[in-house]
Amino acid sequence: MIDIKYFLLGLVLVVATAMSAGCWSMQEIVMGNDTGADTDTDSDSDSDVDTDADSDSDMNANIYIAAGGSHTCALLDSGDVKCWGDNGSGQIGDGTTVDKNTPVDVIGLSSGVQEISAGVEHTCVVLDSGGVMCWGHSGEGQLGDGTTLWVNTTPVDVSGLFSDVQAVTTGGWHTCALLTSGGMKCWGNNNTGQLGDGTTEDKTTPVDVIGLSSGVQAIAAGFYHTCALLTSGGVKCWGRNWFGQIGNGISGIDEHEATPVDVSGLSSGVQAIAAGRSNTCALLTSGGMKCWGSNGSGQLGNGIFGIDEHETTPVDVSGLFSDVQAVTTGGWHTCALLDSDGMKCWGDNGSGQLGNGISGDNEHETTPVDVSGLSSDVQAVAAGGRHTCAVLTSGGVMCWGYNESGQLGNGISGDDEYETTPVDVVGF
Repeated sequence: MIDIKYFLLGLVLVVATAMSAGCWSMQEIVMGNDTGADTDTDSDSDSDVDTDADSDSDMNANIYIAAGGSHTCALLDSGDVKCWGDNGSGQIGDGTTVDKNTPVDVIGLSSGVQEISAGVEHTCVVLDSGGVMCWGHSGEGQLGDGTTLWVNTTPVDVSGLFSDVQAVTTGGWHTCALLTSGGMKCWGNNNTGQLGDGTTEDKTTPVDVIGLSSGVQAIAAGFYHTCALLTSGGVKCWGRNWFGQIGNGISGIDEHEATPVDVSGLSSGVQAIAAGRSNTCALLTSGGMKCWGSNGSGQLGNGIFGIDEHETTPVDVSGLFSDVQAVTTGGWHTCALLDSDGMKCWGDNGSGQLGNGISGDNEHETTPVDVSGLSSDVQAVAAGGRHTCAVLTSGGVMCWGYNESGQLGNGISGDDEYETTPVDVVGF
């Protein structure tokens, strides 16, 4: 069986956790042009499994999966990286710009990778050496190699980060790294201060985040905002604050923070964070969850939704006051991995990304619902733009939601393709 490493992303991404594999990236991440009622009008895009069951114990090794805007990547235990889905900017890393609906190898990364994060149109990894490499779209400098090329089909080194990096997170069009010193560096798009360097100017190479030269244990990048989990258990965020995603009690079309500010009410007691398109979530040490920011599709999970709905400070996720072990945020949806190894998701469901067998232009869930067929045996989750993926304890990988570019990895793609319940990723 091929061992897979998982890394929970959300916008992307995703939460990048220091020295651990229990949280994630936009990721993250995160992202994509969706049917949700979020009113952010900026342009957007949507963090090999052998099915033999003879080495389940091997699957307890570190496993990482990353769901991006419309692509997905997996880091195998061998250090090999495979990606699939949208490849218009080279974010699959196979040397082409052709979409792939099944997993393919990333050129030059057959081993030596310890972590991965997928953004809207770019992907980054941390090497065993502690260096960082990225590929895909770099129009705003998000690859960190000093260029602003729109298409990069193979990995390039991030300038100045050849060692001493322990985690990376990819946002909409920016990237951040957590150093072994506990400090942070960011690069790429900075139009609303999401790099945290006190300016709103894009940076094509890494810059320091003001005030965070140490004391950071995990990082998460959303579309246009960034957050850090401190060793104290507190949370700081910065960047765009249109919908209150910074969590400091303020929101508005002109609101942003170019340096880190405290998230109201979360000075301690947090064990993981995740940043979505315009919302943020925190996993508490109690096992409960809180979210804040845009709630246009019910992605905060507090039973409310609406075009003008948002929360500028953290609110409880309905029914999830304990027993949560991981959280991931996507474009306009959020998912949680429970202590039972089951899954729940909530928010926009226009493409079936909640996995409960339903989809439609006006479909959404304002409180958590079960993912069909995944009441147990899940060990990692990652939410992308309009799709979601899970790594199973058996070693398999399953995805669901929108499949326009093949991001579900089941050998199918097309404008009208989507899956409302989990399907197997080919080759795992």
